[in-house]
This record gives sequence, C-alpha cells and structure tokens, in this order.
Amino acid sequence: MNRNAEPITTADFERAAAALLPAEVWDFVAGGSGAEATLSANRAALDSVFVVPRVLQDVSAGSTRCTMLGGPAEMPVAAAPVAYQRLIHPEGEAATARAAKTAGIPYVVSTLSSVPLEQITEAGGRVWLQLYWLRDEATTLNLVRRAEDAGCEAIVVTVDVPWMGRRLRDIRNRFALPAHVRTANIETTAAAHQPAVDGSAVAAHTSQEFSPALTWSILDRLREHTRLPLVVKGILAPEDARLAVDHGVDAIVVSNHGGRQLDGALPSIDALPGVAAAVRGECEILLDSGVRNGTDVLRALALGASGVLLGRPLIWGLAAGGERGARRVLHMFKAELHDALGLAGCPDVAAAGRLRVVRRPA
Repeated sequence: MNRNAEPITTADFERAAAALLPAEVWDFVAGGSGAEATLSANRAALDSVFVVPRVLQDVSAGSTRCTMLGGPAEMPVAAAPVAYQRLIHPEGEAATARAAKTAGIPYVVSTLSSVPLEQITEAGGRVWLQLYWLRDEATTLNLVRRAEDAGCEAIVVTVDVPWMGRRLRDIRNRFALPAHVRTANIETTAAAHQPAVDGSAVAAHTSQEFSPALTWSILDRLREHTRLPLVVKGILAPEDARLAVDHGVDAIVVSNHGGRQLDGALPSIDALPGVAAAVRGECEILLDSGVRNGTDVLRALALGASGVLLGRPLIWGLAAGGERGARRVLHMFKAELHDALGLAGCPDVAAAGRLRVVRRPA
C-alpha cells in the first residue's frame, strides 16, 4: 500500500484489493449468487437503518469491550469464516487469525480453510471452528474432535449450504483452485482443481463433499460429540431461530451467506428483529452479510444483535497488505464503533441495545 494514501475506509481497502487480485479471484471474493440481488440488498438495507441518538449521557469512559460466547472481546465483532484465503495472500488464514488475535476478537476458521486449524490455534487467540456437515459423517465428527484438541472454543455449524449457490461469475470464469491452494482441514478432491466445462470447480467440489440431507437432528448429533458451545449460522426465519433455541444452541448467526446462496433471500439486517423477537434473549444473536463499518455494528446492536461477523472487509485488508492490512481494517472498525457509540450516547455496548431505530425505504 502507498503510505501516502493509507486507506481510511473499508471502501478504500476494497478498491486496493480489486486492483491487486487476479480478476477471477476478485470475482470469487466479491461475487454473489444469481443476479446478485441479495448481495446488493444487504448493503441497501443496512443503509436504511437510522439510529435515534441519546444526548447528555456520560460517554467520557466509553468502551467497545464486551463478551462473546462467554469470553472477552475488545469489540462485538468476530472474524467471519472465509474459505481458501491463500488465494488472497500466501499466508492466508494464518495472517487474518493473527490480526484477529491482535485486535482481541474471536476468529472463526472455515472447514474450507487453506491453512490447518491447528496452525490457526497455535497463534494463541480465541478460535471457533465453522463446520460444514459432510457426506462422510465420520470425517465431520473427526474435525470436531480435532477442533476440541486444538483448543477451539465453539463450533459454528453452517446450515444454509446444502450445495453452493449458482455464482455466475465463477461459472463464467470456470473458476478452479490453483494447485497451491487446498482445503487443509479435509481432503481436496481433484474436482476442485479441474476447470469444469459448464460450471465452477469449487462448486463441484462442495457438491461432492457437503450433505444436502441435513435436518435439525445434526444439532443433537453434535451435542452427543462435543461440549463446546454450538452456534448455528445461516438463520433468517424466526421459526428456524425458535427451533434452534429449542435444540439448545448457544448462539445464532443471522445470515444470508453474504448474498452467495439463495439470490432473493431477505437481507440479514431485515431478518434480525424477527429473529430477536423469536429468541427472546435465550441465546446470543450475531449478524453477518453486508457489514462494512462501525456504524453497521451499532445498527445491528440496536436491532437486537449481540455482535457481528466481519467477512469481506478483512479479506480486502489481507489482499492489500497481508496481516498488517487485516489489522488496519480491525483497528478502523474499533475506532468507528467507539465513535458511533459515543455519538449515539452509549457509554458501552449494552447501551446500544436500548437505542431506538427508524427504518426508511431502501
């Protein structure tokens, strides 16, 4: 990065990443499914949320610190699971995990990480494992055991990917993983590296690996095999949120997978109030999809979330500057959130949940 033009917003990092990455890799990172209606709607919906600030509140000792899944965090943000980060930078997930540790936030390592989860936990930060339920249940449960042995603090099971959504950019590019990028936590089949005549090699690989036959019983199976907190990622319907609570989950991630699964799915921020009402405070609620700045975190907190997951902006930072770039993105988020909380009259994160919001047409 040019030191004379240091990024000061995530949009600056986005532009830098787009200029640096090969076009097909940028499309893989930036793209959504179908016509990308949900991808763009996530951002528009967040921008339609206006917070009503309070005044004459003592914010002189304001803090962004909080707890997430019972552990300390410097802000209500966790690094979202993002696959194949060695596509973006040679150090891949190892660099973003170190950045998360420095920032004092949890890091969620993907099943499809290109760096082994044990190498991630060796960095010493708080690590949660994101879990895809595979066709081979033994491999799935072995990965859970590995996560426990490595010191992971939670299992985040993603439930909105029976197969990968139709990501048209990847299909047009016949996108395939280069030889040096592999799924380090599970076996990478040859399909992931062989460009398909009529589609995405990455989608072909996940179709081979992921089970489309999932039911709520997988949560019971996980409870039989781990005592780690369980988080369900990919909830939009209040009815599903209630079922998740009834199955004893510790947290829900309200998510449409960043607009990469069902195109036309509800923006995550629009789903959040209904999910919060259904949960009734019985578990933590996190939000992802479209989060780009500290004001977005404030919006999510005001609408009932206890925190957010941050995905693409961290990847932009990784592309633009490796670990240093990812650290800068997280430093920026903390500064923005501190500013947003104080200007909204909130001395701490908990106070943001008592703010009133007004929705305007997106």
